[in-house]
Amino acid sequence: MCKHGYNLRTAILPSGITCIIQAVGIDCSHIILVRFVFLLMLRRSAPSRVSSEPRFVTPTLAKVSKSGRKLSTNNAVSYDYDRDSLLPDYRKPFAKPGDKRTSEGCATSSEHEAFIKQILSRPFKVPLPNYDANNYTRRALGLRRSGVRVPLHDPYEEGSVILFEPPQLACHEKLKCDASKQLVHVVVDPLLAKILRPHQREGVKFMYDCVTGRKIEGSYGCIMADEMGLGKTLQCITLIWTLLRQGPEAKPTIEKAIVVCPSSLVKNWYNEVLKWLNNRVLPLPVDSGSKKEIDEKLQSFMGQQGRRCATPILIISYETFRLHSDILHRHPVGLVICDEGHRLKNCENQTYQALTGLNCQRRVLLSGTPIQNDLLEYFSLVHFVNTGILGTAAVTHGHPSLIFEKCLNQSDGFENCAHFFPPKFQPEKQVYPEWSGKMRILDLLLAVVKSTTNDKVVLVSNYTQTLDLFEQLCLLRRYGYVRLDGTMTIKKRAKIVEQFNDPEVCHCQPFDNTFPSTIQSSTFIFMLSSKAGGCGLNLIGANRLVMFDPDWNPANDGQAMARVWRDGQKKNCFIYRMLTTGSIEEKIFQRQSHKKALSSCVVDNEEDVARHFSVDQLRDLFKLRVDTLSDTHETLKCKRCVNGIESVAPPESADTNSDLSLWHHCRDKKRIPDNAVKAVWGCGLITFCFYQSSHDQCNVD
Repeated sequence: MCKHGYNLRTAILPSGITCIIQAVGIDCSHIILVRFVFLLMLRRSAPSRVSSEPRFVTPTLAKVSKSGRKLSTNNAVSYDYDRDSLLPDYRKPFAKPGDKRTSEGCATSSEHEAFIKQILSRPFKVPLPNYDANNYTRRALGLRRSGVRVPLHDPYEEGSVILFEPPQLACHEKLKCDASKQLVHVVVDPLLAKILRPHQREGVKFMYDCVTGRKIEGSYGCIMADEMGLGKTLQCITLIWTLLRQGPEAKPTIEKAIVVCPSSLVKNWYNEVLKWLNNRVLPLPVDSGSKKEIDEKLQSFMGQQGRRCATPILIISYETFRLHSDILHRHPVGLVICDEGHRLKNCENQTYQALTGLNCQRRVLLSGTPIQNDLLEYFSLVHFVNTGILGTAAVTHGHPSLIFEKCLNQSDGFENCAHFFPPKFQPEKQVYPEWSGKMRILDLLLAVVKSTTNDKVVLVSNYTQTLDLFEQLCLLRRYGYVRLDGTMTIKKRAKIVEQFNDPEVCHCQPFDNTFPSTIQSSTFIFMLSSKAGGCGLNLIGANRLVMFDPDWNPANDGQAMARVWRDGQKKNCFIYRMLTTGSIEEKIFQRQSHKKALSSCVVDNEEDVARHFSVDQLRDLFKLRVDTLSDTHETLKCKRCVNGIESVAPPESADTNSDLSLWHHCRDKKRIPDNAVKAVWGCGLITFCFYQSSHDQCNVD
């Protein structure tokens, strides 16, 4: 019984085959299904003797009430089974006019297949109203909406890094200018801007200005030579992402970029790009694999065009680039970055030639050590990033500075060429005191001490080259000296120190073999390298020490200055520190004072120490000030001075370990307690002096 109240009876098939119709309701779809099923059964199981026209018993449908009682048979519906008559028009099978049916009423299989192909191969019709292929010229995706250009990121957001700022236009100029062609700001993605440190921001700006030609007109390359560990990789990733996404004309500046690095760094670059860009772009690392696989990857990368490349960043090793350079030379590239770029110091090797042949105008070279041996290597690096900016290799090889340097290192063969060299140029090294204010003061100070006292002097420097100059000065003035640096053995050091400290020993001949044996003089000067002998030595034989150049670490200078002021010293000690006014030496000394102040807060438990030097002032290392008597004194903003003259003395408790602001200072020699400094002051080279005493000793700066 179905849901409509009809009972379904069995249909008797030929040869005793019976099919029981089980259906929830009677409708056309079920009848078609049942008819199809038992027709298949008939054709597969009916014997050959059965006639082609089977006899069916028409099923009788009896109406049943909702209570389950059968209604009278007078209301029963009886009809002959006709398949097509039971189907609606939209469910009837397809039939072409004039079809020839087989004896079973079906088309042949070949005709059926042909008819199906005809149905499925109907031509595509464009679903646009009133479409005419001959007159339709509009783009399928529509035209780009015109309007005012806007930057990709907000340039006025707090902490934003602006790489390009369009020129300011007056109101009347803006009215005349086409709004769709105005330049826009180029702003670093906030995702990266919030993690960039101050020096990295400056580095990104520097590289962007260089690769866009704003630094040097017509040149689009640069060398990023930050020290190791300062984040050059992050700066380059920021540059790449900015150029791939935006530009002054509100469109990407480049489409593709190549990063060339050592094979051991390919994976690291890949991870860094994914890490900092948060998987916004998919780089393509290529380092290993068969030649065919690498060629396919490189061809796929170079064949990409358009704004949205699937893999816009290629990371490849130097070796792989050299072996497959023919593929990479076929198409232009927006930017190439060479990590560990000092590998390109030889412009004649194959890797250098392969990279030079790349069709890329913007080139960035990363190296913490761009100059390793000579200036010719530096020329190769500069020539790679900005071709022709230093001229040709032949011109550079013949540069006078390089020739002079060669003559200094090897003077043989240039004896008769003196007239070609600058004035006072000699193949051998000599000292010209007039070239250095500190050397002239040192020369005068040593002469005064030598002629007026019996004191000995210790000269301390951080550089052995400076000790070489001291040595030449001693030879010129015929001073007896000894020299202690890293080349001297431990045994010989102990012997020299012992003899230098012995007041009874008069050295008729210095310990240094280079000193002429004909000079009869006692040892007057002890030259000391702060790295080799700055700690542990006891040089109480001298009571005057000159710190010729400052060290970045104040502890190193403190150790060196303590060589003469030690237990067993019987004379007043004088310590001189020489700083060139307005130069980087004053900046180093100011940093020492700043570090000492921090140390006092932590180690000495001082509650508050004045911060005299701001971070910006300490960072401004390479600015030469020629308009000041003492940059350090001006930076201190001394409150004890009136018109630059000390009017209030420092507290009595102040000593040489006190803050520099608590030292005596002056612009003339009236109050200086050291007669040697007073005598030297008249040369006109001293501009300012800090001095302070501890007990009966005097420490002069």
